[in-house]
Amino acid sequence: MNASNPLDVNRLRAETPGVAFGNHLNNAGASLPPAPVHDAIRDYLKAELEMGGYEAAAAHPGAIREAYDAVEALLGATPGSVAFVENATVAFSQALSSIPFRRGDVILTTRHDYVSNQLMYLSLAERFGVELVRAPDAPEGGVDTGAMLELLHRRRPRLVAMTHIPTNSGLVQDPVPVARAAREREIPFLLDACQSVGQMPVDVREIGATFVAATSRKFLRGPRGSGFLWVDPEALDAGLAPLFPDLHGADWIEADLLQPAPDARRFENWEFSWALVLGTGAAARYATDCGLEAIRDRAWGLAARLRTQLEAVDGVTVLDRGARLGAIVTVAVEGWTPSALVSALRKVGIRTSALERSSAVLDFDARGIEGALRLSPHVFNTEDELQAAVDALAELAASPGRK
Repeated sequence: MNASNPLDVNRLRAETPGVAFGNHLNNAGASLPPAPVHDAIRDYLKAELEMGGYEAAAAHPGAIREAYDAVEALLGATPGSVAFVENATVAFSQALSSIPFRRGDVILTTRHDYVSNQLMYLSLAERFGVELVRAPDAPEGGVDTGAMLELLHRRRPRLVAMTHIPTNSGLVQDPVPVARAAREREIPFLLDACQSVGQMPVDVREIGATFVAATSRKFLRGPRGSGFLWVDPEALDAGLAPLFPDLHGADWIEADLLQPAPDARRFENWEFSWALVLGTGAAARYATDCGLEAIRDRAWGLAARLRTQLEAVDGVTVLDRGARLGAIVTVAVEGWTPSALVSALRKVGIRTSALERSSAVLDFDARGIEGALRLSPHVFNTEDELQAAVDALAELAASPGRK
């Protein structure tokens, strides 16, 4: 499979054992891994079983290096620019910790960042006197790019941050104009690509960011408990490092002084699972082999079809807004809470996820939304699976036993 050929859905499903166990429409939460991901993790754990954790790592330097190479290739990145971490939140926090904030500094962001990111901004504001400035939304949904560029020029922020695709809607924001404007002014730009990596092409060179934070378990279809941070090589050359740099490499100890790693590995922690790293590398290779354009086109096409079908169901309101919409579909069903819908759908073998107000306070409060049901199809899903979800929601919306 590659970008020049259409995706073979039958092959994708044959290589995704989990499709036999239910209708999985929760790929924005944790997707079903393809067989090569499972195999990479299993084989490495077998080596740990047989020889121990340190010895297994020492015996697999090539496989570990290939995992870094695969993620860097996925992002269009140069060697040495990716660090593995536990998840996207850790990646995001490591990037934030490398910025030497001072009282009065400004963080410029949007109203669509994930709740953990917003909490980190608020913590910086409380502890260091950093000012948090959120650019307003455009009428059609998503950040008003012109307003954000004006704020960037006028406020001269210490950091600019955006979320590519929020967790709470199908919105796809364009980070390129803002990232490039920040680069022209030598301002670090941090992109949360948690939902976009694996769902669509994410080329770090084209975007022009300083940092890109991502996770493995979502649309990339890797294992839970693994993520990564891409760091601009120019920033690495300038000495950019997290507050607590990695100090574990004996070959980086010079003149009795502990030195950070010479590349993005300075953002890593010493103790994490190499099995999950190899699984992430396998997921990156699988996505690259399929072709990110082909993945995007099929996943977004399925989501668009699902929105159209759900808009025709009485009692169901599609909540997604934005000039571009991706593979996340959010809805409200009259008389039902999102968590109750998730439970009801699981009983008929359909896996979705609930978004409560706490997941997106700014966006949901602005739109008067208490919560949403999130359905997120991926390339291995079928039109029949979408129809089954629509039929199930139509039956629940008409049910006299609503909750």
